[in-house]
Amino acid sequence: MNKLKQANLYRSELIPISGKLVERYNQCLTKLGFEPTKLTKFSIDGIGWSPEIAEEKKVVHYLNNGDANPHGIIITPLQKGKPVYNPFHTFDRDMMKHVFRVHGEDINDITRDCAICLDFDQGIDTFYEPLDVLKYKNVNIYFHLINNLDKIQKEQLRLVEKFKEGNNFIDENLHAKLLESAQEYGDLRNRNLSLHELQYKTDSFYTKAFNGVFVLRDFISPIVVFEDEKWYKEAIKDTVLEVFIFHISQPELMEKLQDHVIIEYDLEKVVKNPRYDRIKKFMFSQFLQNVQHPLQKILNDTVLFKSYLNKMDIESRKKVMSVELYLEKLEVSNQYKISDIVDISLFNALHQPHSSLSARHQDLIWMLLVNIASLDVLFLYWYDKEQFYIKYNTWDESLKDWVIETISNNI
Repeated sequence: MNKLKQANLYRSELIPISGKLVERYNQCLTKLGFEPTKLTKFSIDGIGWSPEIAEEKKVVHYLNNGDANPHGIIITPLQKGKPVYNPFHTFDRDMMKHVFRVHGEDINDITRDCAICLDFDQGIDTFYEPLDVLKYKNVNIYFHLINNLDKIQKEQLRLVEKFKEGNNFIDENLHAKLLESAQEYGDLRNRNLSLHELQYKTDSFYTKAFNGVFVLRDFISPIVVFEDEKWYKEAIKDTVLEVFIFHISQPELMEKLQDHVIIEYDLEKVVKNPRYDRIKKFMFSQFLQNVQHPLQKILNDTVLFKSYLNKMDIESRKKVMSVELYLEKLEVSNQYKISDIVDISLFNALHQPHSSLSARHQDLIWMLLVNIASLDVLFLYWYDKEQFYIKYNTWDESLKDWVIETISNNI
């Protein structure tokens, strides 16, 4: 990942944590029922997740008490606006924006000497069946302060009121209690340490529960897409719920998404934009073997591109150039079908969310599309970084250079 780090394309906005903040973070972990970290330095993202702690614990989503009970940690106001690098749900980023939008000023105050544990409660104690993900509706966000500072504040206020009563101002024991509390916790009288719960309403989303599920329920009828074949087979046993269930690799899925006006394509239009060129080049790179030049140079040099294209076997060449072949034939006759000429993975990669969708829904559908056909390296990086990183590690070093260049030029 060194090349990505040098290009600021790998978790470049993590917040470094050390010293007293480590102690507070561990207090949060303990309060949430997790083992403290032994690390003395680490980094966190907007929701409080740390890649170093995940590696230490060998559990990616170590802030979850099971798939149905995710948590977050806020220990610094610097987390406001920071990315959530490994969200368990696609709405995690929006929930954190909501938290800071409503409680931002109070969080600034509280995190001077305290940390906040977040409990995201969707009213589901645990999952039993894969279609339980349809139970997601409203998520209640609860806030818990370490050291119960909010309760200590109430005790301080009680002591102050008692001090004001009658002749209590001469009570030395009361003086001592007030002084002891102030010395240990500071003057808490005028601080707002009570964060009221928030509610976030979900619509369509993606969750990593059951090894990855897309829940599309804002369209003609609900559609659930499983990434894991085991859980897909388990889900289709349910004959009660009226919902379309697919595995992500099923060809029928793309047809259903088109029928429900969720995705669309325009081959004549798409071949004229940079996205098509990017997709075609990446697909081309997957067919190259025993090359005499770096892949980055082959993909960037028109002459070399044509040279290696003509050295390919005819079937591979037809796949790479299948869209152009189809459009050329279409000019002569409309009897040709896309499925007869255009490579299916290339065709799928050239779809896009329907223009009528909201921006939030378009982001979710892009994420689905780049996982159905992962040929657009830029959009894969934008919409599913974790999958991008996994695939990146399998690529030739020179191809990595081309990918980094491609992404950097479009950011």
